Amino acid sequence: MSSLGNVVVGVSGGVAAYKAAALVSQLAQAGVAIQVVMTETATTFVGAPTFAALSGRAVAQHLHDSRWPLGPHIELARWADLICIAPATANFLAKAASGVADDLLSTLYLAAECPIWAAPAMNSAMWRHPATQRNVKQLAEDGVRLVGPADGWLSCRVRGEGRMSEPDEIAQVVTEALQQLRHRQGEEAD
Repeated sequence: MSSLGNVVVGVSGGVAAYKAAALVSQLAQAGVAIQVVMTETATTFVGAPTFAALSGRAVAQHLHDSRWPLGPHIELARWADLICIAPATANFLAKAASGVADDLLSTLYLAAECPIWAAPAMNSAMWRHPATQRNVKQLAEDGVRLVGPADGWLSCRVRGEGRMSEPDEIAQVVTEALQQLRHRQGEEAD
């Protein structure tokens, strides 16, 4: 099967990280080449071996990794046709909006020149907080596209907005974005 494109799935540290495993599986089945990048906190929710098995590639976790001589943030930014951060925690959104680069995922975000999608996931009070909403507005101005969050049952045992969108919805958005990129590249080649 030929690859639909190269996607970095960035997994930040929230309980919704378990949904990222289903997302990676669905993208792989759709013919997407996937490289997972995890934050240290994300590994407390889902182990790197799960993502390695689902993606067929070792997970990238550290800025200084000899598998990428130029640095994983540079090489993965060049490799990726699209980056999808799922879940995108309030912490990740704040770092991205402020340009903080203190781990592999946030540094990769700054080095990337491809389209970036983020699937927010957090407590509803965190999602509604003015700081988070400012960060989301800034990210939109920076060209980041969001899928979700959804309204539903949250891990804090309440219902509200902040639930990460379902993996099949995110996978559909990502594959459609990749198809549009391929179409545009085909038009440019003509």
